[in-house]
Amino acid sequence: MHAQEKLTFLLSLVPFLIERERVSVADVARHFAVDAEQIREAVRLIAVSGVPGETSTYQYEDLFDIAWDDFEENDQIVLTNQVALDDSPRFSAREAAALIAGLQYLSSLPENADRAAVASLTTKLSRGASANPSPLAVEGTESDATLALIRESVSAGMQLDFDYLGSRGERERRRIDPLRVESVDADWYVRGWCHLRGAVRTFRFDRISDPSISTEPISHLAGEVALPDTLFESSAEDLTVTVDVTNSAAALLADYIPDGATRTEIDGRLRTTVRVSHYHGLKRLMASMSGVATVVQPEEARRAVAEWAAAGAARYESDAS
Repeated sequence: MHAQEKLTFLLSLVPFLIERERVSVADVARHFAVDAEQIREAVRLIAVSGVPGETSTYQYEDLFDIAWDDFEENDQIVLTNQVALDDSPRFSAREAAALIAGLQYLSSLPENADRAAVASLTTKLSRGASANPSPLAVEGTESDATLALIRESVSAGMQLDFDYLGSRGERERRRIDPLRVESVDADWYVRGWCHLRGAVRTFRFDRISDPSISTEPISHLAGEVALPDTLFESSAEDLTVTVDVTNSAAALLADYIPDGATRTEIDGRLRTTVRVSHYHGLKRLMASMSGVATVVQPEEARRAVAEWAAAGAARYESDAS
């Protein structure tokens, strides 16, 4: 092997060993298609390689090192000290924990379950953080099961049946052709062609119960149905509410402001109207915009939001006492 080829080989071997933490000489030789003895020679060379420190001399921390007992007795390669290639910026422990939590959630979805790539990336994040990430676990929810069934419905090309609790408290059996799944903060929604209404409708996961895959094939496909850019579609039954909102937060209400709505500047705030299907949804919306949005009218809407906020504050006071 020429000097250039040997350098290229070593530069490929070191990241390979770092990524796998522990690997046998035979597996490395098989991966690089070389003799096992050539791998052993390369590992011995790596173990006396490094970068001189501030004193321009080689101290222990300036050299690669391996677990020699494992190497000589078990033919296993374990790097116990890494230099040079490990000088890249690291995630903080908190950043790594947040990313690992996201990976755990992704791995809980059906298409990502038991994926070796997810497990490998989780290990890399843990090893590459500036400190050990906090141990954590992401709890599964009922939404995960609903999402899995929706995906199964689409894969099978069959319609989806479920009971749905409407915005006014009525419960109906619906059958849909699933078109798109979306999330807003912690809430998940499925948009689909509703065969009961004969139009596209949006359904929130936590209001769906007893879902099942029907025996009828899907008749409306995602590429054949025009879906609006906004998640929430208005209807003639919606309630109209006047609100004041800071200019910087107005974009957060964009999906709820109907086309042609009047917009007026009053005391440094934008006064406009929003459309909601029921006051319970309005309460949740206003709670998410505390301090930047206020309900102006009708009085019934103001009272509903005020009573809900007061009930929430009372619970905090009760817990504190």
